[in-house]
Amino acid sequence: MSSATLVPLSPATGLDPLVEVRDLVKHFPIGRGVVLRRRLGVVHAVDGISLSIARGETLGLVGETGSGKSTVARLVTRLVEPTDGNVLYDGRDITHASRRELRPLRRELQMIFQDPYSSLNPRRPVGAIVGEPLRVLKIGTPAERRDRVQQLMRRVGLNPEHYNRYPHEFSGGQRQRVGIARALVTTPKLIVADEPVSALDVSIQAQILNLLVDLQDELGLTYLFIAHDLNVVRHVSDRVAVMYLGKLMEIAPSDDIEDAPIHPYTEALLAAVPVADTEARERRRRRAPLRGDPPNPVAPPAACRFHPRCPYATEICRQVEPPLVQYGNGRLAACHHPLRLGSHG
Repeated sequence: MSSATLVPLSPATGLDPLVEVRDLVKHFPIGRGVVLRRRLGVVHAVDGISLSIARGETLGLVGETGSGKSTVARLVTRLVEPTDGNVLYDGRDITHASRRELRPLRRELQMIFQDPYSSLNPRRPVGAIVGEPLRVLKIGTPAERRDRVQQLMRRVGLNPEHYNRYPHEFSGGQRQRVGIARALVTTPKLIVADEPVSALDVSIQAQILNLLVDLQDELGLTYLFIAHDLNVVRHVSDRVAVMYLGKLMEIAPSDDIEDAPIHPYTEALLAAVPVADTEARERRRRRAPLRGDPPNPVAPPAACRFHPRCPYATEICRQVEPPLVQYGNGRLAACHHPLRLGSHG
């Protein structure tokens, strides 16, 4: 008999913070040699970010490849150890929690991964894949686990009769639905979606995004939604956090990001998003496009990390790091020349 019972899939309530990160840092050392390993430097993947996610909220985290988004996902879910800072979940500091202490929290913290094929074991049928977290956590009897898995397969748009099929027998969109079912099977409170639609066709992306929104409304889920496409993030998120080279550049309600970006990097990301509407296309054409490649994260620029690529940078940007400043309506930005206040917006 199992040591735990299955919890009904029912909505959660409340608006208080479910997740908080404070001054979070993650540096990956670079070394050479096997026996006498010599440290050559560190990759500044995440460099002192602070944010919170309220219960039932979707916080979108957006930025270019290499900005540190996926590292934040793994820090929040404690898949990697932080170099410094704190991670709080449901009011509890889990920064240095041991594997044993984290074990009961694993059912509440789940991830949806980017590649719906490589994240699934090709040698196991999807029913076993979806039900694996229940088996590992000793939740329910075998019959109860099978019922839960088939219930979830139906809920995410899969045929429960395909319980014994293997991942290669499904399309990319169906495989991502399998990944979503696996994330939901333990009745989590927080789901970290790490670029969940970037490997899918555009038409399938819309279906998966709509499914995630419906599941959130139905189950009261909290999402940390990570992507490099600001347009996708804006449409599914309550708030958007813009990240660049390990730092937060701007945090704002999603409705405000499109019309009035504060940080030049946010403006550049918006300028890169293709649009069909003529008026919106003209508005974005006037915005400063992103130029050049991101600097080396082993030796990030001093002061404002965006200044080598910023069309509005001045000497202060190269000398003084800008703090995150409140601009009202829940908006924060780290910029010496905020667009809303300058003449270049």
